[in-house]
Amino acid sequence: MRHIISILVENEPGVLSRVAGLFSGRGFNIETLNVAPTLTPGLSIMTITTHGDEQIIEQIIKQLRKLVTTLKVVDLSEASSVEREMMLLRVDAEGTKRAEILRIVDIFRCKVVDVSPEELIIEVTGEQGKLTALINLLQRYGIKEVARTGAVALRRGMQG
Repeated sequence: MRHIISILVENEPGVLSRVAGLFSGRGFNIETLNVAPTLTPGLSIMTITTHGDEQIIEQIIKQLRKLVTTLKVVDLSEASSVEREMMLLRVDAEGTKRAEILRIVDIFRCKVVDVSPEELIIEVTGEQGKLTALINLLQRYGIKEVARTGAVALRRGMQG
């Protein structure tokens, strides 16, 4: 099962490598990783997506909590949360393809952020399923390049 783990950490050198080392040292895979500073100076939030059964995820969380620089660890998969990912796609858009691609962009509420005579760069934000569906639709036009941020997520409402 896919899990999204949110980790509040002290923003100091080596924290990312210790967290990544914890995963790799135990044979766990990080599917996506996103790190950014919080509003509190000196603190960052790491959002990691990984796969595993409940027992494996419980072990990961316990190990993460043992790290000195870790202040809080939450499995957002267990709570009601909002998850988003941002993706940029470079798509071949020559000739008659362009109008069809622009219709798809409109349906998916994407933005065209760069235009050239031969291609478009499209920005899309949403859940993983939306991004996958867009990729599947645009593949027939020729996707030249994809860049994705990985998941970011927050718990909904007043869940502590």
